[in-house]
Amino acid sequence: MAANAIDQTRRMLSLVTYLRERPGARVGDVARAFGISEDELISDLDVLPMCGTSFRGGDLLDIDTDGDRIWWHNPDDVAEPLRLAADEATALLVAARAVATLPGLREGDREALLRATAKLETAAGEAAGASSRLSVTFESEGGVFADVDRAISERRRLWLRYYSPARDELTEREVDPIRLFAVGHTYMEGWCRLTEARRTFRLDRVAEIRLLDAPSAPPEIELRDLSEGLVQPSADDPEVMVEVGPAGRWVAEYYPHDSAEDLPDGGLRITLRTPSPSSLRRLALRLGQDGRIVAPTELAESARRAAREALAAYERGGEAGYGGGDAAGGPGAAGSAGPGGDR
Repeated sequence: MAANAIDQTRRMLSLVTYLRERPGARVGDVARAFGISEDELISDLDVLPMCGTSFRGGDLLDIDTDGDRIWWHNPDDVAEPLRLAADEATALLVAARAVATLPGLREGDREALLRATAKLETAAGEAAGASSRLSVTFESEGGVFADVDRAISERRRLWLRYYSPARDELTEREVDPIRLFAVGHTYMEGWCRLTEARRTFRLDRVAEIRLLDAPSAPPEIELRDLSEGLVQPSADDPEVMVEVGPAGRWVAEYYPHDSAEDLPDGGLRITLRTPSPSSLRRLALRLGQDGRIVAPTELAESARRAAREALAAYERGGEAGYGGGDAAGGPGAAGSAGPGGDR
């Protein structure tokens, strides 16, 4: 099982202190000290040189290894106390104040954040005054988060009107919430009473939400390990083949896949598995001329038909004096093309 990202982050923070005090430490000794394999340690060392005290590109950790020993070449250069520039302090203060207004934030966390913000304001001086003239407001997702968080803490069932992009429809359902988590977007995992199965719901696709008086009683199920991402295809899921041009190679980075074969034009032939092949029609619309679904045949034809219908809708919209951007696979449609969400 892959290491949990949070555990890896904690380990690397400790690793920085450990290596600073032990120049030229042996790889085997360090791996044993942290209870990990040498391969895991080398993986951490591949990440550390991209870290440092400034996101501006300087003051990064200069750490390398010859396979036997580990050397940190600039420990003194990055050891000075961190000093925030005016724009960095302003961005941090604005973000902190915005998070403190989230309706779903627990009161203890809110108080801790406000105390930290007050200390930062004192240290920031004039920059704090500039940040007070800026604000960020969280819209509907914050309210949905608050209702879900409350339902979990009070063990109450939820009623939802939810948009399912795979079927392009709004459905009404009752859900026993299990947990909230974030993987790119914020999600609720719960037991759906409509399907009598575990489902994952993206909060920004919840059109309406209401707490019910009925108690939440999801069956006892093992929580999924999300360290490798939200979507982890099964070997039993249907296989889909997609061919993309050079501009579509990002698909292999975004979608978990079984294989990616280079094509003569610089593109890729990607084989992947998904429990809902029809959801990839949106991917085909987003790719446009940069890619196409090859197999299965029925899905390829369905994607071509969806493209023709989208183009026709776009042309009708143009004649009426408005654009049909989402229908034609523009940014609005692309937002639903990701692998997550209710299936």
